[in-house]
Amino acid sequence: MSTRNMSTSKFAVAGATGRLGRHVVDVLTERGHQVVPMSRTTGVDVITGEGLADALVGVDVIIDVASWHASDQEAATKFFRTATGNLHEAGLRAEVDRIVAVSIIGTDKATAGFVAAQQVHEEASLSGPLPARILRAAQFHEFVGQLLDWRQGDVARIPALPTQLVACRTVAETLVDLAADPGAALPGPGVPIPEIAGPRTEIMSEAAKLLGARRGIEVVGVDGSGMPDGDIAAVGGFLPSSHAELAGPTFREWLDTQF
Repeated sequence: MSTRNMSTSKFAVAGATGRLGRHVVDVLTERGHQVVPMSRTTGVDVITGEGLADALVGVDVIIDVASWHASDQEAATKFFRTATGNLHEAGLRAEVDRIVAVSIIGTDKATAGFVAAQQVHEEASLSGPLPARILRAAQFHEFVGQLLDWRQGDVARIPALPTQLVACRTVAETLVDLAADPGAALPGPGVPIPEIAGPRTEIMSEAAKLLGARRGIEVVGVDGSGMPDGDIAAVGGFLPSSHAELAGPTFREWLDTQF
C-alpha cells in the first residue's frame, strides 16, 4: 500500500475522453488535483495494457470510467473483465492506493444487455487486489440524444419508461468526491453501493420529445417490451434506491443550458 501524502493526490482517469470521463478530468482539474488522462488518444489502452505502467507512475487513485461503445452484452462483458483486470494489475505494481469505478443503478437486477454486463464490471472491481469503491449512476441526460441518434428513419420511437436522468457533470462531481475520500467505506454487508441520480423521476420518451422538438425530430413513445429488461424498467426497477443521492438539474433545466 502506498504511503504517499493524499493531500497532494494524483488521479489517473481511465476513459478520460469519454462522455463522463471529460467531466471527471474537468472536476479534478478545477479542484487542483494532478490528473493523468488515460485513453487510446493519450497512448494508454486498458485492453492491451499498452502505456498503463508509465501512466500510473506516482498515481494515488485510479478512476475507472472506461466503457464499451455498444449495447451488446457479451462484448461489453469481455471489455469490462479485461479492462478492470488490467487496471488492477498495473495499479498494484504501481502501488496505487485504490480504484473507484462507475456503474449503473439497477445493474444488480438486470438480466440482459449492457446493464447486465456491469455486474461483471462490479465483481471484477471488488475482487481485484486493489481496494475498490463503486458509484452507481442513473442514465445520463446525455443518453437521450444518443437514443435519438440511434433512430431508424425520420421518427424516433423511444420507450415510455420511468428513469431518473442525471447530468454527467453531477455524476463526475460525486465520483470525484468518492475517489478523493480515503475514508469512504468499502461495499460489503450493511454498506450499500452508493448511488447518484437526478432530482426527480422522468419518462424517457417525454424527455426525448423535449430534445426532439429542439432538433426537429419527431418522437413517439412506445412500450419497452422490445428492450432488455423492459418489464423490470416499467415497474421502476432501475430507479434509484432510498439511499441514493439526488442532485443536479432536471432534464429540462439541463436542456436549457445546451441550446
